[in-house]
Amino acid sequence: MIDAKQKKEAKQNFDKYLHDGLVKKEKNETARQMYLKNAELSLQLAEECMISPLRPYLWVVVISYYSMFYISNAVLLNLGYKTGDKIVHKVTSDALIVLVMDKIRKGLLEGYEDAKEDALEIASVRSEEIMAFYALELEKRSRFQYDMTESIQEQKARTSLKRAREFMLEMKKLLPEFRAVK
Repeated sequence: MIDAKQKKEAKQNFDKYLHDGLVKKEKNETARQMYLKNAELSLQLAEECMISPLRPYLWVVVISYYSMFYISNAVLLNLGYKTGDKIVHKVTSDALIVLVMDKIRKGLLEGYEDAKEDALEIASVRSEEIMAFYALELEKRSRFQYDMTESIQEQKARTSLKRAREFMLEMKKLLPEFRAVK
């Protein structure tokens, strides 16, 4: 979960990134479409790797993470922010917490109309959980060990793929071409 300290740190970092030019206010529809295409292709490829007889579980983890990274950057561009080339994964992670987490919470609240009393708590926890998926997969991708047993690798790969699917679903709701007509 993402706690108040992490939110505060992400906000401070994001402000510094803006000041230092690591993230810029910019709209770029071509880049946004490329990120979206890469996100969907990455998720599809991760799914195919998961059922491959080669059992490339490391690559399921890596590709699942990148599907999340790409959709995140598509959403950030949709909001008018373009990440730079330096520490881009950390910049993306902090930008998601600052710019996207509340939007996901709001979208989840709208989807939980029937459970109004519990919706605020559920949506807050769920939006934090979805944002934590990105950080968890970033960490897993960078520490995945080759000496893990194959069954542990498979389990971690399945978790990565599941998180990537859920993350992609929620992030797409923030993009105009995927918004439901009301």
